[in-house]
Amino acid sequence: MNMQRNPVGWFEIPVNDMNRAVKFYETVFGFKLELHKMGPVDMAWFPMLQDKEGAAGTLAKGEGYKPSHEGTLVYFTAHSGDLNNELSKVKDAGGKILAEKFSIGEHGFVGLVEDTEGNRIAIHSMK
Repeated sequence: MNMQRNPVGWFEIPVNDMNRAVKFYETVFGFKLELHKMGPVDMAWFPMLQDKEGAAGTLAKGEGYKPSHEGTLVYFTAHSGDLNNELSKVKDAGGKILAEKFSIGEHGFVGLVEDTEGNRIAIHSMK
């Protein structure tokens, strides 16, 4: 097998209230999401940078999408370099801190968050 990219190519985070969820993610991470309609599903795409590491994804609202703490855990990169910066915005954006910044050894640090829709997400940084 010749893998030239990371194995994850796309992710979808379920939401109940698209406007509220978009505001949360834009506030915490400081980037703009693009609204799209894909058949019966409303989506808000995260920025997609060509030839960069990581996977692109979207917020998704529609039949079959149910926010949850269970299931897949998506790790967002703290582009500020220190996830405490992103964590400091979570409460004001309507989310909850589930676990403050903690070490994962040589792989850096993680914080766990509940977004406005009830999804559990992680934020990662190396320092």
